Amino acid sequence: MEQSRAHGKSHWYHETQARNQAADVLPLVPEAAHFADRFLLDLTLPPFSAQTRRWLELSRQISAHLFPDSAPVTRLNTFSAYERLSTALTVAQVFGVQRLCNHYAARLAPLPGPDSSRESNHRLAQITQYARQLASSPSVICAQSREQLEAVGLTAPDRVLITQIVGFISYQARVVAAGQALLGLPVRWIPGMPMQDDAPAAAFSPSAGDWQPGIACRGLTDNPEVPEPFAALLAWDEVLSEKQAELLQSLEVETELSELAALLCARINGSLSCFQKNAADASLKAATLQGDRALRLWQADNALTQATIQAVQLVTRAPDRFSAAQFSPLTEQGLSVDQAFTLLAWSGACGWINRLKIGLGEVSPDA
Repeated sequence: MEQSRAHGKSHWYHETQARNQAADVLPLVPEAAHFADRFLLDLTLPPFSAQTRRWLELSRQISAHLFPDSAPVTRLNTFSAYERLSTALTVAQVFGVQRLCNHYAARLAPLPGPDSSRESNHRLAQITQYARQLASSPSVICAQSREQLEAVGLTAPDRVLITQIVGFISYQARVVAAGQALLGLPVRWIPGMPMQDDAPAAAFSPSAGDWQPGIACRGLTDNPEVPEPFAALLAWDEVLSEKQAELLQSLEVETELSELAALLCARINGSLSCFQKNAADASLKAATLQGDRALRLWQADNALTQATIQAVQLVTRAPDRFSAAQFSPLTEQGLSVDQAFTLLAWSGACGWINRLKIGLGEVSPDA
């Protein structure tokens, strides 16, 4: 796979062709491959509470699980270490958080790419297209997107894994962006990087049915410990599924702000299933569907609510632009640094689940 540096941009971009030249191309920041903390990417943050340390440690464990130094392929798990890191870099580039781009580019660079056959190139092109679309415009993913992955040889566990990787990197990008904002680091915004558009409001049908899997489940739906199809799909990787459940439990704080963040993320990303689950307040639901102006009017006299809306919207739409200008109002209006950081991480985790629900299935049509 060739790597090139696009004019006017400060991180590596990669193409889908296999690399044939004798000399490997070095990443721009080779030392980024050796971060001791592969989740926070060696950001030096202040001491946190036990709860915050817990979800950070779970995040590190998930990162190590998804991106091991070697990942042998099998008949059911054909996604190689190269494809894992290539997908991670594709998603990092979509979000434009430079620290993230540098890390995955540096880890990918020394790995041998796939052979240069037509089949390998087509497979990598489909993987890259799916990852880029699910990262940048989740609502465009449909049954055809999943069928295209299956057509190039990705098994059901592979398709769950690639969707998990896209979701995890989207979560990691938001946490890293929030950490940089907490430290007051300058935003390195790359000219030309687009901001994610909100999903069309028309997609949020009030009478739609339940979420249905778009990939064959593992046959665990009759198991009382796996009570619903979404959990059965994730059970293709039981270690990841268990860690993910622990992470969500440690991140979610039962507050109105958490519910607000979850609803905003579902609205932006286009996850009807998540939107229905979190749309308890009818006036808030209506405001999110009507757009930003309606949200500014909703509870306009509540400064913390408005600060939360602005912070969650920007970190969800464009984490590369998120800065202390959005983080500071949360603490100025009464949240501790721990609470503000966890709230933003929670919104990133909501985006992860949004992408899983969109990538792995769809809400059934109106009855």
